[in-house]
Amino acid sequence: MAKDDKTNIQLHLLEPRATEKSYLEQTNQIYVFPVKRDMSKQAIADLVEKEFNVTVTDVRTMIRKGKKTRYSKGKHAYPGTTYRQDKKFAYVRLKKGDSIKVFDEEPEKKENNKASAKEAKKADKNAGKEKK
Repeated sequence: MAKDDKTNIQLHLLEPRATEKSYLEQTNQIYVFPVKRDMSKQAIADLVEKEFNVTVTDVRTMIRKGKKTRYSKGKHAYPGTTYRQDKKFAYVRLKKGDSIKVFDEEPEKKENNKASAKEAKKADKNAGKEKK
């Protein structure tokens, strides 16, 4: 596999986080992405622009420290502590009017399903009245 192939694989692994906090941030055109620790802000902006065909105006990064965990090396050994791996997140602001589809919901289909369900209920009621 060539080096170019590895970068293409990374492009497809870039997904915005789908959490309540990130959902609220989307109202301000900000999307949250988990990224590798060695990625620069310019590299993150380029990846997002290529993957989602949007214009990035600002990138802010945050490193979340790993949590402390306890471990033991045997039944009577003194337990020690270690830390989980640190994680890096990028908060990416997009140009006004651009958006990234995070959730796969389509509100139009839901409305149509409700309308067809109401019509089916009305048809059932009309059929019941005709039998009487």
